[in-house]
Amino acid sequence: MEYESLFKAAREAGTALAETGPERLGRALQRAAQLLRDHTPELLEANGRDLAAMPASSPLCDRLRLTPERIAAIAADMEAVSHLRPPQGEELARWTRPNGMTIVKRRVPFGVVGMVCEARPNVTADIFALCIKTANACVLKGGSDARHSNGAIAALLREALRSEGIDENAFTLLPSGHEAVAALLGAVGYVDVVIPRGGAGLIRFVRENARVPVIETGAGIVHTYFDRDGDLEKGRAVVCNAKTRRVSVCNALDCLIVHYDRLADLPALCGPLAEAHVTVYADDTAFEALAGHYPAELLEHAEEEHFGTEFLDYKLAVKTVPSLDAALAHIARHSSRHSEAIVTESKQAATQFSRSVDAACVYVNVSTAFTDGGQFGFGAEVGISTQKLHARGPMGLPELTTYKYIVTGDGQIRQP
Repeated sequence: MEYESLFKAAREAGTALAETGPERLGRALQRAAQLLRDHTPELLEANGRDLAAMPASSPLCDRLRLTPERIAAIAADMEAVSHLRPPQGEELARWTRPNGMTIVKRRVPFGVVGMVCEARPNVTADIFALCIKTANACVLKGGSDARHSNGAIAALLREALRSEGIDENAFTLLPSGHEAVAALLGAVGYVDVVIPRGGAGLIRFVRENARVPVIETGAGIVHTYFDRDGDLEKGRAVVCNAKTRRVSVCNALDCLIVHYDRLADLPALCGPLAEAHVTVYADDTAFEALAGHYPAELLEHAEEEHFGTEFLDYKLAVKTVPSLDAALAHIARHSSRHSEAIVTESKQAATQFSRSVDAACVYVNVSTAFTDGGQFGFGAEVGISTQKLHARGPMGLPELTTYKYIVTGDGQIRQP
C-alpha cells in the first residue's frame, strides 16, 4: 500500500484545518456525535464481529466491548469537547525588548498527530474529537482486534467532516497490519508526533522504533498505600473502586500496601474485594492476616513477580510495610509513574507522600480511577502521559498544541 500519499494528504488537510474557524470544527464534532448515536446498531454489529474473534477470557474484551451506553457516553464526550474553549491561538506570554520589538508566545496545533493503539474503539472517537478541536489532522493505527469497530466508527467520523466541508483526510484510519505501524513510525516530514496508547509492549515498541517524536503514554502499575492513620471505611471504598470499577484500564489498582499497625483491619479492608472475586497475592505477613478471613480459593502467596505487574484482571498484590518511608521505597521500585494513592488522616503523611511520589497523578483519600481526561474536566483524553517532557498525566486539548514565537517590530536590525 502507498502510505506516503496518505500521509501527504493528512499533512495538507492539517494545514487547511489550521485556517478553519473553531465554530466549524465544533459543528463537525457535534455532527459526528449525532452520527454515532444514529448508527448505534451498525456499530454494535461491527463490534460484535471483533468480540467474536477474541477469546472470551481475555482481559482486553472489556476494553474492546461497545454497548449502547458506552456509545452514548462516547458521543456525549465528543459534544463536551466541541463546547470547550480551543487552546490554539492562545497567547501564553508577551513582552517588549529594549529595542522596541514585541515578542508573543502563542499556542499552535502540532499539525499531524499519529496514534497507535490496541483494542480500544473508544480511542478512535476520542482522538478524532481532540485533534479536530485543536485543528490537528490525525492518522490512527488501531489494533487488529478492533478493526471492524474502528472501521465503522471512522467512516462516520469522516462523513461528519464532509458534512462541514472539511477535508476528510484530516482523519485517516490506517490498515490494521504491522506494515502500517512501521510506515507511521517512519513518516518523517509528514507526522509531527506519534502517541502510543496500549500495553507496555506496544509502548516500548513505538519508543524504540519511531523516527518521529513520541509522547509516551505509560502502562499503569498502580499502588494504594493504607497508612497507619488511614480511615477504614474510606480505605474500603477507595481500594475496591480502584481495583474493581474496570480492571482492564490503566488506572486500575495493582498493589495494596498496608502499614503493619493496621494488619488487623486488612480482612475488613479487603472484604469488598472478596465479593468481587478478586484474587489476592499476599506477602507472608498479609497472608497470615487474611487466612481464614478471605476466601481460600482467592488467596495465594505472593511471588516477587507479582509486585510491579499490571494485572488488567481481577487480581491484586498486597504488601505490608513498617513505615511510610518503606511504602515510598516500594512504590519507587515498582511504579510506572502513572497514578499512586495514599489513604490517611495524617496531614503530615499526606504531604510527604504527595511531595515524594514520582507519578503523573498522586491521590490523597481518592480512588485512582479518576485518572481520566473526562474526570479531570478535559472532555476526553489522548492518553495518560508518564513522561516529563511536554505533557504529563491526562492529555487533553492543550497537550495537542505546541507554540511559536511571533516577533513584531518596525525595521529593527541586529547590530554586529
